Amino acid sequence: MSDPNAERLRRLDACAVSDALDKLGLPGCVTGLRSASPGRRIAGRVHTVKLKAGTPPPGRPPVHLGAAAIDASEPGDVIVVEQSTGIDAGCWGGILSRGAQHKGVSGVICEGLARDVDEARGIGFPVFCRGYTARTARNRVHEEATDVPIQVGSVTVEPGHYVICDSSAAVFVAPEDIERVLAAAEEIAAREAEMTRRLDTGEAASAVLGASYEYMLRRD
Repeated sequence: MSDPNAERLRRLDACAVSDALDKLGLPGCVTGLRSASPGRRIAGRVHTVKLKAGTPPPGRPPVHLGAAAIDASEPGDVIVVEQSTGIDAGCWGGILSRGAQHKGVSGVICEGLARDVDEARGIGFPVFCRGYTARTARNRVHEEATDVPIQVGSVTVEPGHYVICDSSAAVFVAPEDIERVLAAAEEIAAREAEMTRRLDTGEAASAVLGASYEYMLRRD
């Protein structure tokens, strides 16, 4: 069943939602991520994956990292992976991209390195990450848990959070805040669309980008 808040989020961009967070005094914006497919935007509910250094504990069944999150996802969801160990190892790769795409996952956000980036780009699966590598996760890092709180930048991300991500940033919103964030972001987007229309008619930038623009994010 489609989530109406996720549908509204997909009609926005990361900057409008980040501005809404600023207006409301909320955290949630993470910058510095690379887009493997610039121009792509993803939005939806989050499934999280937490990775840890080393190999899995003895006796744990051999399941590749990220597989459980793919299995748990519904169409339109976004998988967010934390690999903050500092180890040069991929926390997402090509087979995972293909599996996620088959489940209808919107894309993946990696607090860490991704590999098989050309493959993901070739099949049209959006990957956002801190950087790229060819090094496998095998014998370097392993999945500690799925759908637990993780850290992305300075933001604590929990399963079920909303996220929108494009080449500018990833912006996370807690479910209890989503209605007011969407309302504020939609108002900001509408005002900016009107400014664009005025610029397109030849109106001077100094007139369009005046006090109403500079004070747009003042808190009530």
